[in-house]
Amino acid sequence: MGAMFFSLPRGVVLKLQEIVGNENVVLEPESYIYDETPPLIRPEASRDVVVVKPGSTEEVSRIMKLANERKIPVFVRGGGTGLSGGVIPTRPGIILSMERMNRIIEIDEQNLMAVCEAGVTLRQLLDAVERIPGLSFPPHPGDEGAQIGGLVANNAGGARAVKYGVMRNYVAGLEVVLPTGEVLNLGGKVIKNATGYDLLHLVIGSEGTLCVITKAVLRLIPEPGATYTLVIPFESAENAIRTVPEILRSGVIPLAMEYMDIGAIRAGERVTGKRWPHSGGKAHLMIIIDGMDEDELIRKAEIIERIAKTHGALDVLVGVGKKEQRDILEIRSLIYEGLKGETIEVLDVSVPPASIAEFVETCQREAERLGIEVLHFGHAGDGNVHQQILRSGMDGEEWMEKYLKFKEFAFGLASRLGGYITGEHGIGSVKKADMLKTLPGESIELMKAIKKVFDPNNILNLGKVVDVE
Repeated sequence: MGAMFFSLPRGVVLKLQEIVGNENVVLEPESYIYDETPPLIRPEASRDVVVVKPGSTEEVSRIMKLANERKIPVFVRGGGTGLSGGVIPTRPGIILSMERMNRIIEIDEQNLMAVCEAGVTLRQLLDAVERIPGLSFPPHPGDEGAQIGGLVANNAGGARAVKYGVMRNYVAGLEVVLPTGEVLNLGGKVIKNATGYDLLHLVIGSEGTLCVITKAVLRLIPEPGATYTLVIPFESAENAIRTVPEILRSGVIPLAMEYMDIGAIRAGERVTGKRWPHSGGKAHLMIIIDGMDEDELIRKAEIIERIAKTHGALDVLVGVGKKEQRDILEIRSLIYEGLKGETIEVLDVSVPPASIAEFVETCQREAERLGIEVLHFGHAGDGNVHQQILRSGMDGEEWMEKYLKFKEFAFGLASRLGGYITGEHGIGSVKKADMLKTLPGESIELMKAIKKVFDPNNILNLGKVVDVE
């Protein structure tokens, strides 16, 4: 076997190889130990780990039984696209990579359901659904390399949540493996279920701390039809953001409604090599509308244009062609990538939509007071604001001090406005201390008690969300 730098007993490694095959036990884990969490704030990963790639639920069950008996920490890894350190192995142990469990089992056209294994990527699922005329899977939380198990475990959101909701709204059933190795089937191809406590929705959003998701039953909906993408520049963030509630009150519920500072747009342009439709203004809205025909799209676009211009919009540009719309969306989607090297952290607070303007304006003033550069963008229609904190012009301990002050300010403000410190990125390891400051102690104690019931030996995704040691 050669030299080993991990502390798992040789007998355990041999047993893992027996369960999944020698080729599916990786002794050089470097490419598996980090996710997309910015390096400046992510926890240090333990390299004293072995990567195990199960190919079936039975193999996951056997691995978990072995780990539980030996009290070996297990860190479940999907596509590694997270931003909160949720899959980083912070202790010696096993990385359970779900990449081989990538089968789409069924597209059930009669019940409007898709059944797939946890390692299926979002792109795989979208391709499979799109091959069935008239069906769609609305959630689109960013990186299409993300795996379904991870999207469920983190209750992923994305730009389309304003109209179609988040991942939780599309999960009808799950197959999961408990830390002790037992297999549970929760929910299924049903719309209603009032049978006892709702364990299904407890697992959704649990960030890999309660069980291993191995299979998902996902709701599909009829294809929404054609789309237009509107780009609306404003001279001020206040005017842009205050347009949003009025559009929602008009009865037009967009497929997506995104807010972006001009600096964020420039970052997206740099990484894509593409040009945004309008170069003026300090703040922009990108609004995607869908409809069954051209008349419906035109009617919705005219309503939005009328409202936007009453709030000082400089222009209203409408993207109709598929390529044009795709280019606009790509610039928005890759803002983070455009400034990845300068980024300290991307916050993603969730506030009531009507409070977005107050939140952004107040945070901008605080950033200026601290002398720190913060780009604002995100899902204006559902109140999920992204704040990309940059290290630009700061060195030594200065960046850390200012970053921590700004983060505490932003989280405190979000809480006072009736919001929460994360809308879709999750707690992981990087927001644990912040969660303790903003949630009632009783809530934290209940979370710890739930964790202990599911995971009595505390082996699953240690160091994430809550500590029970």
